[in-house]
Amino acid sequence: MQGIQYIAAAIAMFVAIGAGFGMCMATSKAVDAVARQPEASGKISTVLLLGLSLAETSIIFGFVIALLMLMT
Repeated sequence: MQGIQYIAAAIAMFVAIGAGFGMCMATSKAVDAVARQPEASGKISTVLLLGLSLAETSIIFGFVIALLMLMT
């Protein structure tokens, strides 16, 4: 039963890794958009921060689930 818990924790951490790569991609695209249209930087920043906060939430959930799997 211990092996299954370790596998589940690893899968939960892959969620965090994937969301981290997604956050990097979103940030790079936002920087490119601001470089092309500096006057729209306020709107781009707002949408970027909203998207990053949602991605960060999934990272935190994945980390908590991984910790719960390892503790039980």
